[in-house]
Amino acid sequence: MDIQASGPLVIRLCNWVGEVVLSVPTLRRLEHAGYELHLVGQAWAPHLLAGTGWPVRVRPAGFRAATHSLRELRAQLGVAAPRALLMTKSLSSALEARFAGLRPAGYAYDGRRILLNAAYAMPKFTHASHAYWHLAGCLLRPPARAGVPVVSQSQYPTEVSFLPSAAQQTRALALLQSIGLNVGQYALLCPFSGADDREHRKVWPNFGALAKVLVARGVPVAICPGPKEEDIARATLPQAFALNDIDLGVYAALLKHARVVIANDTGPGHLAAAVGANLVSIYGPYSSKYWYPLGSKVHLFSDLNTWPTLEQITAAAFASNTHF
Repeated sequence: MDIQASGPLVIRLCNWVGEVVLSVPTLRRLEHAGYELHLVGQAWAPHLLAGTGWPVRVRPAGFRAATHSLRELRAQLGVAAPRALLMTKSLSSALEARFAGLRPAGYAYDGRRILLNAAYAMPKFTHASHAYWHLAGCLLRPPARAGVPVVSQSQYPTEVSFLPSAAQQTRALALLQSIGLNVGQYALLCPFSGADDREHRKVWPNFGALAKVLVARGVPVAICPGPKEEDIARATLPQAFALNDIDLGVYAALLKHARVVIANDTGPGHLAAAVGANLVSIYGPYSSKYWYPLGSKVHLFSDLNTWPTLEQITAAAFASNTHF
């Protein structure tokens, strides 16, 4: 059982969309325990988490600017040395928190133990979400005594559930109307794999063929390319309605309203699972189940030896649970 907490808690969010999505149940756990959450993350994080109501401060680039921003947050909170929990594992995030006058807690990783007010050993986990859950458990666990159960990774929720803000949902509906698509009538493809996959090794090679099959069977296709993805989207998926320059909350609403989402190992796949979309998730030879999306509507294809075939993904897209 978690201890009852109070006061502000600064949370340094992870740096990738999927990681932040998977940490949402842990953030709710900390809030439920009594902490007043103040989140710090990448520029897209406020849009991603707009529907949760949590304040999110954008971390500016560079150590000096990031440290100054944390000092401003500390002054705003009116606490001499507020507690901070680092979801990140980097040395730099611990340095920023310490130099800003916070009391950081986190995993003893990357040689940063000396910088942490509370340093926790990081056990091996079967899924990334368990690491965030366990980290919160270390912070919230009562003093060791006989009969007190240890928080286990099996207690982590099997669903990651949250919604975009009302304004983001309204914007998504307006976008759909502007291109003539109806709620529940389109497939949304996520054929990209993120900036960390520079060689595109996590990109399933048959998205172009899949789009042709879907359109031929009367299912319109939409895509939401990110910055620097527009050209490749037009080249490989000319049949698709491209919705460019949207924030992650609007993207989440579009995912929610799709009949089916087909995604690579990438952040939007986690986002689709979190908003309850019917998700066909493709994890190929260069992906890991340590990062698979969580949700009851996730149809995961994961094979370390080969990609799933076009026929397999097409069948999954048209399966009964997608309501075609």
